[in-house]
Amino acid sequence: MIDRETLLEKRRDDYGTLRITENREGYRFLYFGEQTEQSCIFMADPAWLEYDYTRAMLLGAFWCRPEPEITLLGLGGGALANCLVRHFAPAGVRVVELRGEVLALAREWLALSTDPRLQVDIGGAEKHVAAAPGSCDLLGVDLYMEGGLSRLQMQREFFLDCQRALRPGGVLVINQWQMGETGLPYAAPLLRDLFGDQYLQVQVEEGNIILFVPALGDPPLATDRAAMVEWAAGLEPALGYSLMPYINELRRAGDNPGP
Repeated sequence: MIDRETLLEKRRDDYGTLRITENREGYRFLYFGEQTEQSCIFMADPAWLEYDYTRAMLLGAFWCRPEPEITLLGLGGGALANCLVRHFAPAGVRVVELRGEVLALAREWLALSTDPRLQVDIGGAEKHVAAAPGSCDLLGVDLYMEGGLSRLQMQREFFLDCQRALRPGGVLVINQWQMGETGLPYAAPLLRDLFGDQYLQVQVEEGNIILFVPALGDPPLATDRAAMVEWAAGLEPALGYSLMPYINELRRAGDNPGP
């Protein structure tokens, strides 16, 4: 893809190089460094989700109350935030992004939504969740750097703070990388120790594994397939794609073979 893309912008910050490119089909890409494609925005519809892993993350909204308060850790290009604001009727979407230049690029080049329900704060994800117990109904963790998975996604206290940030009935959605070809998230031993078989997961073709964890003290998430199918069918006309492939792959973590 790189040789078919035109460079639109290149900047450096304290964490490395950021690049914006565009291809002939009208997609713009945010790169961390020279090779790490971090985000993709379809400029004709900035709420469109191109990546399977972001589409799979939407399943977390199934378990949420109406008009949820949503927090996202990691902005990227902003496609997921755009999608949630447009299609899921949230009371608010708060995004916590470490890098100010990522926000600037999303606003200048990637059509980040100007909906007043969307707020972006610059700062560390760990500090935010530690200071915000019981603050949201849906919490999405999508933290990656140029070299891959953020160190936070391997830390016990961080995940506990994320779970504490949920209100009763809330859902924690974690985007993890797959550990080799095991079908397990990279932090599988830690996650199993923290959450047991309380969480559900979806593996997608891109190599990501999406985890769905209930709020602290809540029972395991229920998998009412008929209700999920009906919910997904209602969203499909607006989204422009089906969530059924991810519902079909949804399974309880305890059903996976361990290392």
